[in-house]
Amino acid sequence: MADEFAVIILAGGRGSRLGGVDKAAVRVGGSSLLDRTLEAACAGKPVVVVGPRVSDREVVWTREDPPGSGPLAGLAAGLRQVPAAAELVAVLAVDHPHLTRATLHRLADAVVAESMCSGAVLIDAEGAPQWLLGVWRVDALRTGMPAQVSGGSVRSVLEPLDPAFVPGQGAEASDVDTPEDLRRAADDS
Repeated sequence: MADEFAVIILAGGRGSRLGGVDKAAVRVGGSSLLDRTLEAACAGKPVVVVGPRVSDREVVWTREDPPGSGPLAGLAAGLRQVPAAAELVAVLAVDHPHLTRATLHRLADAVVAESMCSGAVLIDAEGAPQWLLGVWRVDALRTGMPAQVSGGSVRSVLEPLDPAFVPGQGAEASDVDTPEDLRRAADDS
């Protein structure tokens, strides 16, 4: 079982499909999406949050450069904060309200189980990969990261790394992009 991994939480999006609200602060089941994600990621060493500082939690805070330049730029900024000795890193969007510690451990175990595996990504009920819900080998991410990241596509970087796909259980692969997603997440809590 893979017990040690770093965590990068991307929390700097504009939430445009959700009416422009700060997704990290959106509350589901009495907790903010950021707090729910931090709870799932609490075993991470370190936990890096890429986005504006909106909590007093003991994590490493950083920002993409320039702020608002997209999730790939956020991933690159987070990766710069991961220690060189780290072998695995969970890469998470802040908007997965049903993510759990068990989810992260299943993903990490899938990477460790296959020595040639660069990462593992959760797939939703329709079989769609959730690119910002995975665990990766740090060296594979660093090697795959392009020099130009501003406005770049996360999928275009992660998909060629040929990760293992791990089926989601229950609602753990769900995310909150729209008001309807938020209502569904609240109902599932």
